[in-house]
Amino acid sequence: MSNALPALDGLTVVVAGAAGASGIACATLLRQQGAAVVAVGSHAGRLEQALGQLDDVDRRVCDLADAQAVTELCHALTADYESLDGLIHLVGGWRGGNGITGQTDDDYEVLHTSVLTTLRNTTRAFYPPLLASSRGRVAIVSSTAVDSPTAAAASYAALKSAAEAWTRAVADGFRRDQDAASDSTTQGAGQTSAATILVVKALVDDALRAAHPERRFPGYTHVDDLAAAVVGLYAAEAQSVNGQRITLPS
Repeated sequence: MSNALPALDGLTVVVAGAAGASGIACATLLRQQGAAVVAVGSHAGRLEQALGQLDDVDRRVCDLADAQAVTELCHALTADYESLDGLIHLVGGWRGGNGITGQTDDDYEVLHTSVLTTLRNTTRAFYPPLLASSRGRVAIVSSTAVDSPTAAAASYAALKSAAEAWTRAVADGFRRDQDAASDSTTQGAGQTSAATILVVKALVDDALRAAHPERRFPGYTHVDDLAAAVVGLYAAEAQSVNGQRITLPS
């Protein structure tokens, strides 16, 4: 990926799970680079509190675990915007337990809904407009826990791994569908859309650092660096980032 942040004028990017620190960082930088931003969250008050200072960000409330609600949101946005050019999936959370037997059903179900169900719902609903975009991008945030799963985080690592597999499948769909629509015989040459996995150990922001001055947060990635990586995906050729697993620096 290029180190230079690209201009995103004329693009519309949906940030799912926008009320957290990473959502604020991504929405802010995307707007600064010229994109129209649709910030999606489950609670209007939290969206207002998080993004109220960004007057030109379109805030939409939606239960992303509800497939019909997500489909209706997509239909509304395709009516309101000329194109939909990005889906940044930041919905997640963390649940751990005391070893394998401490992985509770409740924790698993919470993670399954937040990590995987919301990703499946949003990518299925938004796939057609993202496929049609001249610069469509899907990005998820995954974890180094997938590489080195522990017993204490078995459910979390398993569901992050499933989310990565789903994202690679979306990437395969983009490649196949856009190759089929292209007159080129070179694989990937007609590709304009990409799905990418951004990998971190954990995320940190200034407020978290201020709240815990005694902690050093080794290996954590700042949310501003995550936002720069998201925007940077638009500086790269689609085929070069499609299906890729990119580990972000700490």
